[in-house]
Amino acid sequence: MNEENKQKIIMKCSAGYLLNDVSGQVLGKGDAQARLEEESISILPKFGEPLFFSLRDILEISEGDYKIHLSLTSKEKLTIFNLGYRYEDFLRVLSRLRNELLLKDLLMHETLRKSGVEAQFVYFDETGEEKQKGKCEPRLYETALVIIPEKGELVRIPYSDFAEVTEEDFTLAITTDFGEKFVFSKMGRQFDPFTKTLSNLINELSLKVQASLKELLPQADPSVIRRAARLMKEGKAAKRSDIESISPELWEELEKKLEIAGINEEYDFLKSLAQKEKMCIGLKRGLLGDLTGEYIWFLIPIYSTNPEEPGNAVAMEATSEEGAGRATYFFRIASRLDYPNFKNLEDLHKAVDIILGKINRCILAINFRREPIYLPDEKFNEPQYQKYRFTIAKIPALQILRHLFIGRVFHRSPEQWQEDTMELLKFNVSVKNDDIKWKKGGDV
Repeated sequence: MNEENKQKIIMKCSAGYLLNDVSGQVLGKGDAQARLEEESISILPKFGEPLFFSLRDILEISEGDYKIHLSLTSKEKLTIFNLGYRYEDFLRVLSRLRNELLLKDLLMHETLRKSGVEAQFVYFDETGEEKQKGKCEPRLYETALVIIPEKGELVRIPYSDFAEVTEEDFTLAITTDFGEKFVFSKMGRQFDPFTKTLSNLINELSLKVQASLKELLPQADPSVIRRAARLMKEGKAAKRSDIESISPELWEELEKKLEIAGINEEYDFLKSLAQKEKMCIGLKRGLLGDLTGEYIWFLIPIYSTNPEEPGNAVAMEATSEEGAGRATYFFRIASRLDYPNFKNLEDLHKAVDIILGKINRCILAINFRREPIYLPDEKFNEPQYQKYRFTIAKIPALQILRHLFIGRVFHRSPEQWQEDTMELLKFNVSVKNDDIKWKKGGDV
């Protein structure tokens, strides 16, 4: 191992270990030294075979009765025990190292604006059930709040998902558009600086959206700009019907911006096939902030009550003004078995509204990274893609997008792109298995 590949030892201590395979058969057990490095955990028996696991090999960490249970990608289970008084420290350091690796791998790299804060938190799901609580470090990034718990896995909440933020008696409560609630307390002196930074970040993002919309519609009333900005906050793609209810001119200007970005031909062709009132357009700052300008992206649903017509699909394309991104991605609206059962267009419209909201949220959650959406499972065994096995196992948004993904169409020429698009849409209504993806020669 050369010098640059050596990992720094973060913690080591005596422990007992037990390694079981998927059937429960014991593969190794005994006393050992357990060692934590920046991206790995090693078990070193006195005279037995040492065990090495990347932290990316750990799918889940659970604890109980002073034992730490690690579920691994190999389907094996590693149990570490007899840590004595170092149990809590070992579990805390293991969780922290793994969460730092999660941050690196889980498509969350962006500018960090506030860190080093200690807090207590409670996370309630949309039903009001308590899902997670304990000590944490809440970090503020440019477009999202990331909660790094002392024990357990991190949670990322884009500011675009915030529905309400309240503070009272040094307690901060955040409710999302999806009914989840996060409550933070016991921040001490960091409470005011933290809430001030969070407020500034939310305001900055809102002002940037309003400024972008004002550029598109210089004559628009400020109240029009504010209402439209709520629909399009931090990159969300807003429906044509919703935008036109505020300002028909704004939708026209957004369409013109697609022309500037160089994807108007694709948009016009898909628009000719679409349910036009359900089309969505969004504006999103580039992944490296001001250095990469602004994304404009669209979601175009193509469907009808005739199951023989090409469709049951939402087309997605995102690009920057520099012309990055030259493929159109397609996602299923409904299961291929269920789609022919829609006899009423209103029922289909409702299903489309749900799927558009889901795709919108998922695309923003993964910050427009597209590679982990389309790569087939077998690619994850290759060294450069192995991190995605971990990523997909840990990001529900990616799991959803991969499940809905039909295929992608490259832009080699306008004629080829249109032909391939129609081929994909026909394919999508001709097969019944949701797991079958459309592929064209040259795709991976």
